[in-house]
Amino acid sequence: APHPLITEYYKSETARTHFVREMFDATANDYDRIEHLLAMGSGQWYRSQALQRAGLKPSMRILDVGFGTGLVASKAIEIIGAPELLTGLDPSLGMLLASPLLKQVQLIEGKAEQIPLSDSHFDFLSMGYALRHMSDLECVFSEFLRVLKPGGKLCMLEITKPETAFGTTMLKTYMRTIIPLLAKKVSLNGHNTPKLWKYYWDSIEACIPPESIMQMLTQTGFSSVKKHRELGIFTEYQASKPDS
Repeated sequence: APHPLITEYYKSETARTHFVREMFDATANDYDRIEHLLAMGSGQWYRSQALQRAGLKPSMRILDVGFGTGLVASKAIEIIGAPELLTGLDPSLGMLLASPLLKQVQLIEGKAEQIPLSDSHFDFLSMGYALRHMSDLECVFSEFLRVLKPGGKLCMLEITKPETAFGTTMLKTYMRTIIPLLAKKVSLNGHNTPKLWKYYWDSIEACIPPESIMQMLTQTGFSSVKKHRELGIFTEYQASKPDS
């Protein structure tokens, strides 16, 4: 698992899965609005830059895991040039239904641990800020490797706890206190949306370090595994499926 059970929210691995799905279903209509506040308007620019750094190019066929409302996917479509080249996967039906891309791309309700798609099908696989919500990273990375074509690229975006105590305190205060207060004022779901963003920080704080994630990618079979960090908190994991 990417982090131990956070018992303030759930007591078992099964309960974790239900909690995450229900929270995203309940907050889907608020998600984009609050995310814009969290990223101070820079989120979409950053997503586009990260995808291009990882090697996304026009005409590539891409699977976006943890599709959510399509924030990563919308920038990917601008790069690949055609919405029909993108497939989105997410366990939250509420998030999929709230997406502006609902009628433009193929969307599948499903888990990253069991991707219901054929082997060696995609040129590129993206996942934006969903790693902490997975239940078994080794299983997830094996599935990513399976559905990518030989030579296919992987790009995972994640928020990582700052390396300094001061930075950690500042980000924790922002995400666990300020964002939930703002969310309470502007959200349609006054209870669950602030709770989701508190949980968001708690899972960041508990997550295994980047070095462990990179080691796991390598052990799964990925090559050229590396990370890129922006502003001390935004981490991009890049990797490739070997050509043979």
